[in-house]
Amino acid sequence: MDSIFINSSGRIERKQNTVAFVNKDGKRKYLPIENIKEIYIFGEVDLNKKFLDYISQKNICIHFYNYYGYYTGTFYPREKYNSGFVIVKQVEKYLNEKERLILAKKFVLGAADNSIENLKYYSKFHETLKIIIEKIKKYKRIIDEIDNINQLMAIEGQVKKIYYNSFNVISKSDYFKFEKRDKRPPKTPLDSLISFANSLVYTLTLRQIYTTHLDPRIGYLHTSNSRSFTLNLDISEIFKPILADRVLFNLINRNQLKKSCFIKNSKGVFLNEKGRNILIKEFEKKANSTIYNKSLKRNVSLKNSVRIEAYKLEKHIIDDEEYFPIILKY
Repeated sequence: MDSIFINSSGRIERKQNTVAFVNKDGKRKYLPIENIKEIYIFGEVDLNKKFLDYISQKNICIHFYNYYGYYTGTFYPREKYNSGFVIVKQVEKYLNEKERLILAKKFVLGAADNSIENLKYYSKFHETLKIIIEKIKKYKRIIDEIDNINQLMAIEGQVKKIYYNSFNVISKSDYFKFEKRDKRPPKTPLDSLISFANSLVYTLTLRQIYTTHLDPRIGYLHTSNSRSFTLNLDISEIFKPILADRVLFNLINRNQLKKSCFIKNSKGVFLNEKGRNILIKEFEKKANSTIYNKSLKRNVSLKNSVRIEAYKLEKHIIDDEEYFPIILKY
């Protein structure tokens, strides 16, 4: 068990080396701390400094979400594998416009390639998706000619716009129709699903970065600014088509997500506790599913593939080996 998800409200209690979550009805659930790498908290949960000190010793990250399922932040324990050398090299790559652009392009190309692989899978059932694939390939060819980050971000936006147009072809449900991408707040059920699933990818990636020498605050495609973490956003772009979008398509087309899974109010449309539980369960199943890794010559989970991607990036940053993003073929 790598991850624990706490959806209801209550408190976390620690007594010596025993940790338990007590819900608002007083029901107690013990947490197997020795087997946990991260905790996701969605409810209103009380905890104290002693507990944070304890899980910091265990190198456990806690990801916090608010009532509406928005990611609000992460308790990120002191870096276990701090490396001044790697941080210096990260900063050097960021400050060098040419080197930063090289890495940023890799993330955009990786995201485009995996979006195409996703569409290839569904094109077996929907011939019209081949047109969308060709449109994305056209934009891919432009990327080599781009000479600054702003232009690259514009191309990335166009690729995503084209890619999102495929959702209405793949989805078998009239309830989950794609109109336009609204993030804060999401205006449609599909928007809320995309936002929530993407946030799960971001936090999963953040945890995997924690196992490397990389500093998650220094990104390349996403500008390092006042935001706490940006490198996880970069790496996540590569995995979102499989870890987020494929999960959503599976749930929608199996009719597992329904109107009763959402809250709609003046602030937007959001998943309720029932909807979050369904999506989280499918997300964990997908994250723990395996793919064949050519370099390791064995099957590895998608979750561990994210970690391997971070290690590959670290090698590029220290000038040990050029980085190429993984293409997830199915």
